[in-house]
Order: sequence, then C-alpha cells, then structure tokens
Amino acid sequence: MKKLFLLLVAVASISMTSYAQTVAYVDVSVVLDAMPEYGAAQRAIEQTAEKWKQEIEQKYSEIEEMYSRYQAEQVLLSDKARKQREEEIVQKEKQVRGLQQKRFGPGGELFKKRQSLVKPIQDKVHNSIEEYSNEKGIDIMFDKSSGVNIIFANPKYDKTDDLLSKLGVKKKEDK
Repeated sequence: MKKLFLLLVAVASISMTSYAQTVAYVDVSVVLDAMPEYGAAQRAIEQTAEKWKQEIEQKYSEIEEMYSRYQAEQVLLSDKARKQREEEIVQKEKQVRGLQQKRFGPGGELFKKRQSLVKPIQDKVHNSIEEYSNEKGIDIMFDKSSGVNIIFANPKYDKTDDLLSKLGVKKKEDK
C-alpha cells in the first residue's frame, strides 16, 4: 500500500512538472516611451488639451468680466434688467461648464482623441507581445509597469529588450 501511494505521488509530481508554465515579463511603459509614434501621439494630445484649456479659461475670464460689470452697474439697473443680466451670466457659465464636460469629461473629446491616437499603438505592442510569446513558447507574460505587484523579477525573464527589437525601436537611453 505504501509503495502504491509513493508511486502515485511520483507520477503526480512528474505529470505536474511536465505541465510547468513558462513565464516572462515586459515593461510596456519602456516600450511605449521608446516608440516615436507614441511620443508624437502624446504631444498631439497634450497640445489639444492645452488649446482647449486656454479656450475654456478665456470663456471663464469673459464671465468674470460680465460679473464685474454687473456688480458695478447693479445699483443703476432696474429689477428686470438686473434679473436679465444675472440670467445671462448664469447661462454663459452653464455653457462653459457644458463645453468643459464635452471636451474633458469621461467619454469626452479628449478621451476619444486619446483612443484614436494611442489605442492603435497599444494594439501594435499587444500584438507583438502575443506573437513573441507564441514564438518563444511563453505561457504567461506580465506587464511590469501595469501595477501588478511583482515583488521580485529575475532580469533573465525580462523580455522588454526583445520586444523593442521585434518592434524595431531602441530604448530612450540607447538613442
């Protein structure tokens, strides 16, 4: 009985080791930072965001001017004129907040621009990782930069440089 049990344990351990998985990792942020098209996309997004931010700040300045004029002239205005000016200021403020939400809100124009410019690059990296993993027989590939809690990673399993080569780009410090 003891021999049968030991035999079963040996067979189980052999079969478990024959199904060992190959694991590696890459630092996707290093890969993306090394890609010129990603840098260009980031700059385009930042320029657009800055332009829209300035536009909104200008509109808020106009509202502040309207309010300052209203305060200075308030005592001279009739009740009807005061009410009308207050409504104009409130309406203008609602419009600017709506524009701000449309541009910078969740699912807004900036989000859509980021999706249209960055997603194809991220897809290219993802597809390269998948191809590389299939070519090298890697079962699990982690992204070191994604916030996965990797406490220790042996550098021999870091495939970032291999992925950069596959994509035809060099690390920032190599340039």
